[in-house]
Amino acid sequence: MNKIYNPNRADWKSILQRPTQTVADIEATVGVIFQEVQKNGDSALTKYTQKFDGVTLNTFQVTDSEIAEASSLVSDTLKSAIQLAKENIERFHQAQKTEKIEVETSKGVQCWQEKRPIQKVGLYIPGGTAPLFSTILMLALPASIAGCQEIVLCSPPNSEGKINPAILYTAALCGVTKLFKVGGIQAIAGMTFGTESIPQAYKIFGPGNQYVTVAKQIATKYGVAIDMPAGPSELLVVADDTAEAAFVASDLLSQAEHGVDSQVILVSTSRTMIAAVEKEVEKQIEELPRVEISKKAIANSKLIYVEDDQTAIDLINEYGPEHYIVCVANEDFYIDNTFNAGSVFIGNYTPESAGDYASGTNHTLPTNGYAKQYSGVNLDSFMKSMTFQKISKEGIQKIGNAIEIMAEAEGLQAHKNAVTLRLNSLK
Repeated sequence: MNKIYNPNRADWKSILQRPTQTVADIEATVGVIFQEVQKNGDSALTKYTQKFDGVTLNTFQVTDSEIAEASSLVSDTLKSAIQLAKENIERFHQAQKTEKIEVETSKGVQCWQEKRPIQKVGLYIPGGTAPLFSTILMLALPASIAGCQEIVLCSPPNSEGKINPAILYTAALCGVTKLFKVGGIQAIAGMTFGTESIPQAYKIFGPGNQYVTVAKQIATKYGVAIDMPAGPSELLVVADDTAEAAFVASDLLSQAEHGVDSQVILVSTSRTMIAAVEKEVEKQIEELPRVEISKKAIANSKLIYVEDDQTAIDLINEYGPEHYIVCVANEDFYIDNTFNAGSVFIGNYTPESAGDYASGTNHTLPTNGYAKQYSGVNLDSFMKSMTFQKISKEGIQKIGNAIEIMAEAEGLQAHKNAVTLRLNSLK
């Protein structure tokens, strides 16, 4: 692991750089696939599914019989765990509902705001080495609570043309309306343009590898919104001598096992803690089934020592971690002064895994520093705020002259006339 002691602020940017390719590095590949899917629809999906997933499919949509079969393959124990997580996630996201806001800004001028669901949303669920059925809970449940009419899900098939049973079971449980065996760039392109099989989405959600992340960004060029640029997973832990080194190491490894391009960082004001965590990582990593993936990710990790809390919090805000664990004696200082983080986990007994699965918060979060300007997925991610107004005769008389003066000052005579005609009709 890379140990860094008292780095100069001038070096922070290079030290905190993510181990990811830039958009420019892979945009050309994404662009070619997008153009083919836009032009050729399902035939392009077939081509790239065969190329990247090693299987040729006659149809992409998952059938009811496949869902029923998948349900029978999921153990009762796992179903119970999913149900517990579902209840907590629903409870937390239901609480995010807000009522209509209505204000009479002037006498006779009624203004109000209401939230309406996005009608058509697309969800991308990675398969590969880790079938993230938990992400379905995080996306489909708030979409259902919001009232989205069409919830389409794409996930890559395996070499036998099947999707992990837990993904299909969870999707059916959470209100997904259509499921498709399509992954990667071609799935994002399919939901962007629509094909003979896949409906077009108004907004696309979900994490993925660097290619999926760039594909989502390219989708915005074609009028489709995205949740955020959610790429390879990352975690930053701040810990002092009150932390449990074994716990900290386990949290670092929990993110390292996501993929070789994941990044984990420990920031500490204790050299003793850094040494203890490094030792624990070396011990625990050998016991993991995904040890090779974890080792490659750990190679990108950083153990950073700083002398005081203020320097630590400045560095953390500069990084803007996706997941952020606070295990320090002075936790209030860190919580109150953290401005850039996707989701925060506080104390020795709050592992990041809790947020990934069952505590109730959402685990679809901004990565790669986007926590500086993006929120994680929440109920409002699936809704739009719409404003309404109704003005009475008294109301237009109250504000009409101000509108006329302002419109004329901007040189927009038709704007002024629209008010003048109404005012004159009331004389």
